[in-house]
Amino acid sequence: MRVAGAVRPRLARATAAVRPRIARLARAAAPPAPGTRPRTWQYTAGAATAGLALAAGVVTAAGPWHATGQRTAERDRAAALERTGGADHGYGSGTAAGAPRPAPSAASVLAGLGAAAGPVRAAPAGGGLAGVLDPLLDDPVLGDRRAAAVADLTTGMRLYGADAGTALTPASTTKLATAVAALSALGPDHRLTTRAALEPGSGDLVLVGGGDPTLSAREDTGGAASLRTLARETAEALKKRGLRRVTLSYDTTLYAGPEMHPIGVNDNLAPVTALMADEARTDGSTSGPAPRAADPAADAADAFARFLRGHGIETTAPGPAEATGRARSLATVSSPPLAALVERMLTESDNDLAEALVRHTALATGKRPDFAGASAAVAARLKSLGLPVAGASFHDGSGLDRADRVTPGLLTALLVKAADPARPELRPVLTGLPVAGFTGTLTSRYTEGAAGLVRAKTGTLTGVNALAGTVVTEDGRLLAFAFLTSGATDPQAAQSALDRAATALAHCGCG
Repeated sequence: MRVAGAVRPRLARATAAVRPRIARLARAAAPPAPGTRPRTWQYTAGAATAGLALAAGVVTAAGPWHATGQRTAERDRAAALERTGGADHGYGSGTAAGAPRPAPSAASVLAGLGAAAGPVRAAPAGGGLAGVLDPLLDDPVLGDRRAAAVADLTTGMRLYGADAGTALTPASTTKLATAVAALSALGPDHRLTTRAALEPGSGDLVLVGGGDPTLSAREDTGGAASLRTLARETAEALKKRGLRRVTLSYDTTLYAGPEMHPIGVNDNLAPVTALMADEARTDGSTSGPAPRAADPAADAADAFARFLRGHGIETTAPGPAEATGRARSLATVSSPPLAALVERMLTESDNDLAEALVRHTALATGKRPDFAGASAAVAARLKSLGLPVAGASFHDGSGLDRADRVTPGLLTALLVKAADPARPELRPVLTGLPVAGFTGTLTSRYTEGAAGLVRAKTGTLTGVNALAGTVVTEDGRLLAFAFLTSGATDPQAAQSALDRAATALAHCGCG
C-alpha cells in the first residue's frame, strides 16, 4: 500500500505527459478509409509504439532504478541468464518458518516485442534487407561515402552488408568501443575514487584526483561523488588530529601526457585531467556543449579549499604537487559504478566521461594513460575479445578526433558482444543507448514512426553522420545496425536519412 501510494502520483504525471504523444501515434495507426487495404505493419508498429511510449513515460517517472543508478531490469536480466528465479528482495523478521521465497526475475528486456513468454526469434538471412536499405542508403544527402551493416543480435549472423569492412570516421559511435573496452577491463562495479591525503608529520594536505569527471561541487550532486562531502569528512579528520590549518595542494599525476585534445579548446570537452568538478562546466549545465574552465584541477582545488574553510579549516592557496607514497588518506568519495557511468556516457554522448574511461582502461591494462596509450588499450582490449578490429584506428575515446576509423562490422560486433549471455558485464552498452523519441541524444528524433523501437548511439562531426544501435522489427526480432557516412553537406538532411533507414528496419518483416 505504501509503495502504491508513493508511485501513484508519478504514474499519473507520466500518463498525462505521454498522452499527447500516444494520441498522435494512435492517429498514425488508425484504420484506413473504407475501400482501401489495411496495412498490417501500421497497426503493429502503431500499437507497439504507443505501448512503448506509455511504458517509457512510466519508467522515466517511477523507475525502475537501482540505488547506484543502474537500470535494474538489465541487472535482473543478466542474473536470470545464470539462474532461475530472482534474488531474495525481502528482509526476514526471524519469525518465518522458512527462508523467504525468491522474488521473480524481471522479464527479459532484450527480447523483441511479444517474445516475453519465449525465446527471441533469430532473423533469417536473405535479400529482403538489401531491397529495403540499398535505396535509402543511396540517398545523395548522405555524402559520397557510406558503409553499413546489420546483424541478428541473438545469433550474431550478418544479415546485410554494404562495404561493412570499410573503415570510416565514426564520430561519437566510437564510444561503443570505449564502453566495451572499459567494462571488460574494469568490470561494471568499478568506481572512480577521489581522496584527501595528509603527509605524515606535517600539515600538508593533498587533494588527489582519481580521474572522476563527474565529481561534483554542487549541493545537489545527482548521485555523483560530492566534493563538499569530501571536504566535510576531511575537516572532521583534521580536527581529530588537532589540525585547523593546512598547506593545500592537488595531485593530477594519475594521468600522463597533454591535457588538451587535438581539437583544441572546445565546448564539447574540458582539458583531460585526473581532477575536475562537474566536468569543469562554468554555466551550471549537466550535459551537452558548455564553456569550460581553462584549468579544471585548480578550480576544483579552489572549491575544495572554500568548503574546508566553511568547516573551520584554514588553507593556503592550493598549488600542484604529487602525494608521496606515505601520505595517509583522511577521506574518500567514489563515483557511481562503472555500469552507470557507461550508461550516462552513451545516453548523453558525454565526451569527458569517454576520455576518462579510456584512461582508466589504459591504467587497468598496463598502458600509459595518455591519448596514445589509452587508444592502444582500447584496440588491444577489443582484439582480446575476438572482435574484428581490422581497419580500425583509435586516437581518443570520445570520437572527436577525425583521425578515428571504425568499420560498421566492428560496431555491430560490439553490440552483439554486449548481448552475449556469457558477457553480462557488457550489458550497460545496450541499456545506455538512447531510446528513440525519449532519452538522451534521440529525445527529439523518431517522434513519429519508430519511437521506442530504435535505440542508438549517434555520431556527428562536420560532414560526418553515423548511427549504430539496436532495433525491434515488426515481427519481434532484435537487430544490431551500423550506418557510417561522410561527405554530407547538409547535416540535418543526412541525419533524417539515417533515421529513415533505421525506421525502415523497425517496420521491415523481411529476411
